Amino acid sequence: MAEVTRHEPGSFCWPELATSDTVGAKRFYSGVFGWAANDVPAGPEMTYTMLQLEGRDAGALYEMEKAQREQGIPPHWNTYVSVESAEEAVKKAKMLGGTVIAEPFDVMDAGRMAILQDPAGAVFCVWQAKGNIGARVINEPGALCWSELDTNDTGAAGRFYTQLFGWTAKESPEYTEFHRGGTPIGGMMRIPKEWGEVPPNWLPYFAVTDCDATAATAGELGGSAMVPPTDIPDVGRFAVLRDPQGAVFAVVKLSGAA
Repeated sequence: MAEVTRHEPGSFCWPELATSDTVGAKRFYSGVFGWAANDVPAGPEMTYTMLQLEGRDAGALYEMEKAQREQGIPPHWNTYVSVESAEEAVKKAKMLGGTVIAEPFDVMDAGRMAILQDPAGAVFCVWQAKGNIGARVINEPGALCWSELDTNDTGAAGRFYTQLFGWTAKESPEYTEFHRGGTPIGGMMRIPKEWGEVPPNWLPYFAVTDCDATAATAGELGGSAMVPPTDIPDVGRFAVLRDPQGAVFAVVKLSGAA
């Protein structure tokens, strides 16, 4: 299996889980995706766990700070987009109406990042790689393969991201695909009213070989299905799942994929 060595600017490059229970999360995702956990010291009182698929970094997790939990922030997946310059990305995001949650800062010698919020409220991260490019495996079973923006304002969000990252948008009545260099890399949809008070968010999709079996395994390990395995015509079969701590993610078996 090939190892990714570079993420072009504007590419989704890293999924990261902020959780309230690292031990429980490791157990759950190891059972669902076969990830191995490699704990890396990230300061006096913090451990950053690299989630690996056959020795290649597929993502990471860390324990949320007490202050975050006290603010009512639930466990969640963070989405990172590769950029040439974190400073330039932040400057441009501000001009386009975005909000800066964390100004650019160094992550040791791994890279430089910033945390941003789009005009409709969804939070995401930008990553300027140095020693670490991000995920070393994508688009394979157990790895990130798609990122989807659920939002209340598709117009404002679409304008923001296409201008910020140079994406193009392929729109349909129900769904918008984001393309980078002609290749579809993610999507966007309006949050349905029946979902209730769901805030705008980026949802990571992980490739699987069997959507139904993966959803069943997640349930056996304490997770639950927000959207049960469902067919998408001409695309594949997907499910939206919640882990035991409450973080939401999706899995998909693409049509024609092995």
